[in-house]
Amino acid sequence: MNYSKVYIDSFGYELAPVVVSSSDLEKRLEPVYKKMRLNPGQLEALTGIYERRYWHHRHSMHEGASIAAKRALAKSGLSAADIGMVIYGGVCRDNIEPATACSVADCIGVGSHAVVYDVSNACLGVLTGMIQVANAIELGQIKAGIVVSSESARQIVDLTIDRLIADPTMEAFRKTIATMTGGSGAVAVLLTAAEISDKGHRLKGGVLRNAVEHHKLCIWGPDAGVMGAGAQVYMETDSVGVLNHGTKLGKDTFEAFKQEMKLRPDQPDKVICHQVGSAHQKLIMETLGIDTNKDYATYPYLGNIGTVSLPLTAAIASERDFLQKGDLVGFLGIGSGLNCMMLAVEW
Repeated sequence: MNYSKVYIDSFGYELAPVVVSSSDLEKRLEPVYKKMRLNPGQLEALTGIYERRYWHHRHSMHEGASIAAKRALAKSGLSAADIGMVIYGGVCRDNIEPATACSVADCIGVGSHAVVYDVSNACLGVLTGMIQVANAIELGQIKAGIVVSSESARQIVDLTIDRLIADPTMEAFRKTIATMTGGSGAVAVLLTAAEISDKGHRLKGGVLRNAVEHHKLCIWGPDAGVMGAGAQVYMETDSVGVLNHGTKLGKDTFEAFKQEMKLRPDQPDKVICHQVGSAHQKLIMETLGIDTNKDYATYPYLGNIGTVSLPLTAAIASERDFLQKGDLVGFLGIGSGLNCMMLAVEW
């Protein structure tokens, strides 16, 4: 994928207000720890995450996404009437239908001409939405589009803790440790055609690869596969399998990425990765041969916010001047499936 006239004009984001430390979660897990004879401090030691954030109870996904979208619009100088596409890319949604994007589009006031829908691609939802908007811009179908997402970890973590207390085994703990890394937040990415705004960051293109034979390594969905009113959800992850197979997929994707984007040996200058945890960051950087000083991490204090993590981290890295004008920045994303997507952005 190569683009000639697509720019990331602005980002907007909203951090969830309730700060929850790893020690807070471990206090709730005390019966489990006692049963398994685990010492406190395991969550932070295993993941490198000391806190994450949750929305207040009864918070809807479109609320956070709409706030983020309005902030992105305010930074851009464009109006909602300029938006030709609204895509919601979160794993968490307000309803099975209609699309959560419809609620966001209504909140921000886009016109009736806009294309409005949701996409689902695990933690790659926002990046996938960005590609769809970029394709529409490149084809001349629209001149601006916005991709939004809001994720909430509170509900799945609460259910997981209840299940662990009912089944305090090492096997159950192993399958759910990744769930405990979850955080909450919202993000928006506004993309434009060069003809209406080229003051942002040029999206040069990217590549994607899959290893769908590993689609059962991380599952988040209705218990026993039954959807409907009152259905309970669960999440379990083979963390070691995801780490090992995900790293291999990441290496294969990165080699294709360097070739497709014609990168020099010393590029990318900076990278923003999906925020999983310390073990993943260390192994992926070593495997790809990227200096850790080129990477910006938010997982220690925000946790893994799914689709929100990578673009929100890019926004924070830009605000704190980690990303400098002229940097060739790699957005390196991986999600359950397994799917991997890497985008090149000229800052």
